[in-house]
Amino acid sequence: MKKQLALKKLTSYLDNLLQIEKIPADHSNNGLQVEGNPYVSKAVFGVDACMELFEKAKKKKADFIMVHHGLSWENSFKRLNGLTGDRVRILFQNGISLYAVHLPLDAHPKYGNNAVLSDIIGLKDREMFFEYSNVKIGIMGKIPKPMTATQVGKLYDARLNSKHVMYGDPERKVSRIGIVSGGAASAVNEAANLGLDCFVTGEVGHSSSHVIKESGIPVISLGHYCSETTGVAAVMKLLQNKFKIDCEFIDIPTGL
Repeated sequence: MKKQLALKKLTSYLDNLLQIEKIPADHSNNGLQVEGNPYVSKAVFGVDACMELFEKAKKKKADFIMVHHGLSWENSFKRLNGLTGDRVRILFQNGISLYAVHLPLDAHPKYGNNAVLSDIIGLKDREMFFEYSNVKIGIMGKIPKPMTATQVGKLYDARLNSKHVMYGDPERKVSRIGIVSGGAASAVNEAANLGLDCFVTGEVGHSSSHVIKESGIPVISLGHYCSETTGVAAVMKLLQNKFKIDCEFIDIPTGL
């Protein structure tokens, strides 16, 4: 028989671990967004709450899903019809709970997206930077020895199965690096002002292209999705070891 864990015990543990109440200005309604079965025997993890993830969770007989990008944002649940109705229906009909955590997962010093991205390149002397929704979510620090920006990008590609895009001089030797996962190219100005040699983010939009060029530092784009697989995967491993429940990461890349 599979190991079971009370849903309330699991969500309470996650709420406390990720300190979701400390970032009230987050647009995401962090925490348990849809309540399913009272006990969890199979948990799946992903980046985005979407029908493909929910259908795969159903096939795997999961009763708990944790994501970085949930369904409920500010007042988004005004009407449960159309696509939103379909998404909520499959969860309720199959007793699947949905737990979402956005900025608290970006900012967490050990299990967060940026913390794990820092671990990959061995970042030392870490400090938080780049304030978003009244909280600093980025991490900056120094790598053990200087390397080219391209070498930094390749370290990420090997670990994340990503194909980084480089903006700026790929052969520039870098040492002090700033990291903000997701769509945070706007942080490059602060990174340059802080004297960082390189900036790593997920997604770079058109509106940031000239700022990046004028900053004078290499910017490594890992892809929004790839840069934010790290936090949920780290939390999954923790829960698996602590509670011994069946856990699985479901990879649904967006190509962005």
